[in-house]
Amino acid sequence: MAPNLESFFKTVDANADHFIDRLRKAVAIPSVSAEDARRPDVVKMGMFLKEQLETLGAHMEARPLGKQPGKEHLELPPAIVGRYPAKKDDSKRTILVYGHYDVQPANLSDGWNTEPFKLSIDDKGRMFGRGSTDDKGPVLGWVNVIESHQKAGIDFPVNLLMCFEGMEEYGSEGLDEFIIAECKPGKFFADADAVCISDNYWLGTEKPCLTYGLRGCSYYSIEISGPGQDLHSGVFGGTAQEPMTDLVRVMGSLVDTNGKIQIPGIYELVAPLSKEEQGLYENIAFTMDNLYESLGSTTGIFDKKEETLMGRWRYPSLSLHGVEGAFSAPGAKTVIPAKVVGKFSIRTVPDMEPHEVDSLVYSYVQKQFEKLGSKNKMKCYLQHSGKWWVASPKHWNFTAAARAVEEVWHVKPDLTREGGSIPVTLTFEQATGKNVLLLPMGSSTDAAHSINEKLDRRNYIEGIKLLGAYLFHVAEEPME
Repeated sequence: MAPNLESFFKTVDANADHFIDRLRKAVAIPSVSAEDARRPDVVKMGMFLKEQLETLGAHMEARPLGKQPGKEHLELPPAIVGRYPAKKDDSKRTILVYGHYDVQPANLSDGWNTEPFKLSIDDKGRMFGRGSTDDKGPVLGWVNVIESHQKAGIDFPVNLLMCFEGMEEYGSEGLDEFIIAECKPGKFFADADAVCISDNYWLGTEKPCLTYGLRGCSYYSIEISGPGQDLHSGVFGGTAQEPMTDLVRVMGSLVDTNGKIQIPGIYELVAPLSKEEQGLYENIAFTMDNLYESLGSTTGIFDKKEETLMGRWRYPSLSLHGVEGAFSAPGAKTVIPAKVVGKFSIRTVPDMEPHEVDSLVYSYVQKQFEKLGSKNKMKCYLQHSGKWWVASPKHWNFTAAARAVEEVWHVKPDLTREGGSIPVTLTFEQATGKNVLLLPMGSSTDAAHSINEKLDRRNYIEGIKLLGAYLFHVAEEPME
């Protein structure tokens, strides 16, 4: 180990309690972006982050993003951008890091075992609190890396650009346009050599990973209407064609029990599986028991881990999400809905182009509805879409991160893709033209977005070391 890294690691360990206290202060700010009444708290969290970094000598700015679309009475939380050191060193590489300081809603009555906005640490070192792992722990990791370098008396290895947003949990409104503008020549992010995002998780609980791919998401609605108003089934049942019946039959034709999408042409858009890629799945630290533990059942589609991982990461899936306008409350109500809207999405993968997927979906749904011979009216439309993203794990940004993982965790990282979407990843790649790395801190059991969200003390402290070691190695990794 390089002397600088050894000194850095020791400094992180010596300041562990201080860094946990910093996380405690951050968790105590209920920065819930989805709740209008919490908007001042979201801004407060952004200012807390800005002040923490300014105290360490970083050049920081709170950039306004304008009014919130559809809620013009609300200002969007600012983008907190910064540079450390404050003056660029032209002899060093420039790394742009991203994170978010807003969180999901949380209330004790939801089923939390502890107060969600009070960091609680149990005897297993699990630090419970909303935002602990998503994404306040990783964001503060960068703050802690800077402070540890200063306290260890070590020269900072790179120029660090920072972009922290406060609306990630509410669609990152206003951010794409800001990133694109700030990546243009002469702007704040223009000189980035590579990008690092820490806003995802290990595949399991014991082995770190580097993530090089995400699925996209195209979300659709099927609206079927007929009667002018809701009807009583005792009066009109058997005399009127019912929209709900048509919708169930159309939605039931989209996918089979084993997840196979029934829309012709979808699988022809998928990039073929190469032998090289297939080999990546064999040694990944994942078992079917990991899946069953997450499911809470043994209702997986496949029996083998390789097929399961490919089903999650590199093949498309279609999921039915719900029906708007139908009776769903407890009890019995004999209503015939006049209009129902079915919701479903397709998780897309290379080389599926969103507009081609849209065309296949619309054509198939129309044909299925026409087969019914119904007098009701149907329309199918796109709610929103985000494209898939895949990077090269052989890029120097990834090989530097792999060295850092080995330095901190003493194992080679798994190279993983994820089934979900982080749209800002693709935005950064397209706007900067540079490689984007996903470098997770937390593990698969952290319950981000759920009750009892946590970040293990070990992952937090070792994660700080990992982020610092990554900067050390990415500063020197050959650009081949």
